[in-house]
Amino acid sequence: MKKSSRQPKPSRIATPGYGFPKGAKGLLPWSWAEQRLKQSHNYWITTITPVSLRPSDSANHPKPHTMVVWGLWQDGRFLFSTGSQSRKARNLAANPNCIVCTENAAEAVIVEGIAEIADVAARRKFLPACERKYKFDLSSMKADILSMKEPVFSVRPRVVFALWEKYFQSKSTRWIFD
Repeated sequence: MKKSSRQPKPSRIATPGYGFPKGAKGLLPWSWAEQRLKQSHNYWITTITPVSLRPSDSANHPKPHTMVVWGLWQDGRFLFSTGSQSRKARNLAANPNCIVCTENAAEAVIVEGIAEIADVAARRKFLPACERKYKFDLSSMKADILSMKEPVFSVRPRVVFALWEKYFQSKSTRWIFD
């Protein structure tokens, strides 16, 4: 997993009818979003359940699935672990597109990205950082995580939105990644 050395460029959110100002004055710095991505305790992740994983009596179209996870913003990506048979893991295996949101909607950060299986180096860094952040012993899962038996996903951002309720009109910002 390579960290991008380039900072994403901020722009206005494209929302016709909301009356956002023109130009870049007042846009949030990327550090504002990263700080909230690092500090959030819980995150919402939305994946897509494909038709093939749904019961036969369900409507014949994909369905969104949202769940709360613990995770880390690490090296410019969002990392989280989950069981290999969880709905999230099965959904991401079929379609890696997902959305990750921080828990504080008043200072929201929304990441639209692509989930990839994290490599061993990222997992080695993830485990102790996750244990410190959550004060949770992962030793019983460590071997399965490091041997790649259980997934750790790394969500690579494509677009990130920041919505600060207090300054919604003047500071709502979008970053587009390569």
